[in-house]
Amino acid sequence: MVADNAPAQAQQPLLRLRGVSKTFGPVQALTGIDLDIPAGQVTALVGDNGAGKSTLIKTIAGIWEPAAGQILWQGSPVHFRSPKDATDVGIATVYQDLALADNLDIVQNMLLGHEVLRHGMLDEITMEQTAKQTLAEMRVTTVRNIRQPVGSLSGGQRQAIAVAKAVMLNAKLVIMDEPTAALGVSQTALVLEIITNLASRGIAVLVISHNLIDVFKVADRLAVLYLGRMATAGPVANYDTASAVHWMTTGTGPSGNGTAARNDAGLGGRSDG
Repeated sequence: MVADNAPAQAQQPLLRLRGVSKTFGPVQALTGIDLDIPAGQVTALVGDNGAGKSTLIKTIAGIWEPAAGQILWQGSPVHFRSPKDATDVGIATVYQDLALADNLDIVQNMLLGHEVLRHGMLDEITMEQTAKQTLAEMRVTTVRNIRQPVGSLSGGQRQAIAVAKAVMLNAKLVIMDEPTAALGVSQTALVLEIITNLASRGIAVLVISHNLIDVFKVADRLAVLYLGRMATAGPVANYDTASAVHWMTTGTGPSGNGTAARNDAGLGGRSDG
């Protein structure tokens, strides 16, 4: 009997939303959201402005509690009543403002709130070694001096530091809100490489982006929100840019079929062919 259940357990998504809804007074922000986020894959969440993307990620991150529905983490129901609850299970969110202190250096930012003490004083050597090791594991090689102020870094490097901080906290799911917004070509390439590296390490990544070119470069799965509802979700190989735009702007597939490819629970990855 154990062997019969093994394949199903192997396909169990890290995070599963079932019928999640959220209201703000009379406003229905999210309605019946179903979404699977598997470990070791990049799931791209896209949608037009006002589709509900920010509301959804803040619900996952524990900022807001859902009005209805269920959130399952590694197959078990969970109730996040605060961001700390989500962080404690392994969910880290990197928002657009990155929440970095420009006047502090890279080491200080990465260990802010999690400083290492030795005999009641900061253990600067251990902290620096930990920060260097994390950046090396993420293959971030563009930072020359780990003690330089974060305010002096480029946009891509700042993203790298924010993500590295999440990885240091043993995050199993990293949520990234518009990670390539306002970045140049080389910095965008750095961030996309970091996203790919996270997935290759078995970490689930949920990327919110308006840039479909970036989405199709790194995503394994695509989920499209339309007016607070999940219009479609499935392996990215099921979509192209034109069909994704159609789903985003109309809530239906290119053929006009509102149920085609909708809420596909399969865990297939992107096509390399």
